[in-house]
Amino acid sequence: MTELQRYLSEEVAEDHADGIITRREAMRRLGLLGVSGAAATALLAAERAVAHDRHGHVHHHPHGDAFREWAPVATDAITWEGPNGTLMGAWAKAGPKAKGGVLVIHENRGLNDHIREVAGRFAADGFNALAIDLLSEEGGTGSFPDEAAVAAALAAAAPERFDQDMKSGITELKRRTKHAKLSAIGFCFGGGMVWRLLAAREPRLSAAAPFYGPFPEGGSLKGNKAAVLGVYGGLDSRVNASRDAAHQALHAAKLRHEILTFTEADHAFFNHTGARFNAPAAAEAWRRVIAWFDD
Repeated sequence: MTELQRYLSEEVAEDHADGIITRREAMRRLGLLGVSGAAATALLAAERAVAHDRHGHVHHHPHGDAFREWAPVATDAITWEGPNGTLMGAWAKAGPKAKGGVLVIHENRGLNDHIREVAGRFAADGFNALAIDLLSEEGGTGSFPDEAAVAAALAAAAPERFDQDMKSGITELKRRTKHAKLSAIGFCFGGGMVWRLLAAREPRLSAAAPFYGPFPEGGSLKGNKAAVLGVYGGLDSRVNASRDAAHQALHAAKLRHEILTFTEADHAFFNHTGARFNAPAAAEAWRRVIAWFDD
């Protein structure tokens, strides 16, 4: 980060700490300045502490502290009984008054720290989140030596098994998130899995957000109730080849939907640990998803 970038980023954080702009707006501006999600969270928290010292005290709301710390919630490793044996996942609890529950489906790298962080970010924004490990039957993502082996194992498994496991994940999420609407999100491979979950008819979902995932050939989305936010990168020609088919299936199923394409972003633009990370697109996509799931 250049000296100028650091200065401008600190100004954004200070404006947020002083209540001039909301956290959402601060994250958006920091994203435009090229600050990653994790770095932005740390910067806002640090500036909030400085503001506390600067003003000498923290104002209190009648119902709690006016300054709310925001950071991804730590996840807990959990297991539950699935259709073919024990399933594994990472659980992030939002609190006693969760706005809903989100099933998070990983990329072809499996259930790694990045996906756990995504689950934790949902919890920080008020949603219980369960990130499922679709390699549970093979001993879990952690049992493989590297990402190549993980991808190979995912490719070798029957896709129909994933359908069953994801539905079991919804059942577990519903058990842990009573009386609240349920959503699903997935990235790359996981985005394709979200489309598969919808094509397998999962009427318990109120919303879904497949990120740059291939639409299953001949897939029908009839029998669902979910409002679908399809997210794509404009430079991702490989996955975008099935975008029209997804759009047509959404129309045919009469589902409320929006197809959101970030024209200057590529495949996997949301993953801040990858080479194709696009900070402005990732920040705006997150804002849209939270609003979509909270609608």
